[in-house]
Amino acid sequence: MVQDDRPVGLDGVQVRFDDERVVCDAGVMLVATLAERLGVEALAQRLVRLGRDGAGAANAGRKVMALVYAMVLGADSIDDTGLLRAGRTRRLLGGWLPAPSTLGTFLRAFTFGHVRQLDALLGRSLERAWAAGAGPGSGRLVIDVDSFVGEVCGRLKQGAGYGYTHLLGYHPILATRADTREALHIRLRKGSANLADSATPLAGSRARVGRCSSASFF
Repeated sequence: MVQDDRPVGLDGVQVRFDDERVVCDAGVMLVATLAERLGVEALAQRLVRLGRDGAGAANAGRKVMALVYAMVLGADSIDDTGLLRAGRTRRLLGGWLPAPSTLGTFLRAFTFGHVRQLDALLGRSLERAWAAGAGPGSGRLVIDVDSFVGEVCGRLKQGAGYGYTHLLGYHPILATRADTREALHIRLRKGSANLADSATPLAGSRARVGRCSSASFF
């Protein structure tokens, strides 16, 4: 420890994590353990397909999991995913983790159709979780279905459109448990699709989950 009584201000303070014997954000181990027991990485490897010769197509399952871990820890940009490579976090999460630049290449290869692959991954993972006991059991399950607008910049965003708000954005539909507000599913729709038309297939997919958990579905 160096004692320095001179005033430095906030701009003179630098925090650096560089101890390779320490794990940064060790709480991610809980998420990693759950994902491993549900087989989410293997499921992602099977469902997410960017084409054999596509940029960033290799190791899709591992890349999806790296993005999940980073978002759980608060990452909201590609550069933020670098926190997974600090200290011994890589060993904690099973070894190799892609660099932020690699994840950027992976994400830029996605089209609107590939988002549907992630949609299927989310649904299958939830089915497995509820079958393992995370669902409501035999109790009544009430699901709220609603949409929202996520504004975007740029006219080249695939799937973006104008809705009643007159803002250019994505118009995903979201299903949540009415009692706990737990997000059960989210589906990205093209443009400003009608909520009633989109709710029917979403409700059908959640009904399959409800049957897996023996819940009464409303």
